[in-house]
Amino acid sequence: MQGPRRTGLPALLALTDPARTPDPEAFAAAVPGGSAVIYRHFGAPDRLEMAVRLAAICHARGNWLLVSGDPDLARRAGADGVHWPERQIAEAATCRARGNTGFFTAAVHSWRALARARNAGIDAALLSAVFPSQSPSAGRPLGIWTAAAMARATDLPVYALGGVNQRTANRLTGLGFSGIACVGAIRSAGPTRT
Repeated sequence: MQGPRRTGLPALLALTDPARTPDPEAFAAAVPGGSAVIYRHFGAPDRLEMAVRLAAICHARGNWLLVSGDPDLARRAGADGVHWPERQIAEAATCRARGNTGFFTAAVHSWRALARARNAGIDAALLSAVFPSQSPSAGRPLGIWTAAAMARATDLPVYALGGVNQRTANRLTGLGFSGIACVGAIRSAGPTRT
């Protein structure tokens, strides 16, 4: 199963994180135009209202909004698609089979998960962790060469995630990645309101 063929994918995917980006609106306003924001504040009591506000900010800036792990919330908020945690890749396949044509990304941490994502109709994979990361869920880094080999071994667009910042992003050029995904690099740039 494959998702719709996508062209014009963003080069940057910026992920919210409850601990590291406590103000998702300021975070979304700091993300450069032509990117995508992935809203990951699981369990937040105002998740729908926040997702609606984030969709407005993203779309005004020419960015996409993906909601993590919740296709119903993505639809209700007017988001462009869904980001699936690795543990939900099978659910993504079911959602795709039911006709959801939104943009789907998935987190992957292994060769096996990368293959599962491709077969589930995912449009792009976020491969983590490429470099050492401050994220408590990052785990042991794959390393740049293993991650690059994984990116080159699939026809699925692969984004490097985990420890990606301005310095490490430069090391990824020409290694087969479709783009980068990050949390802290955007936050450390500081919010710019529009």
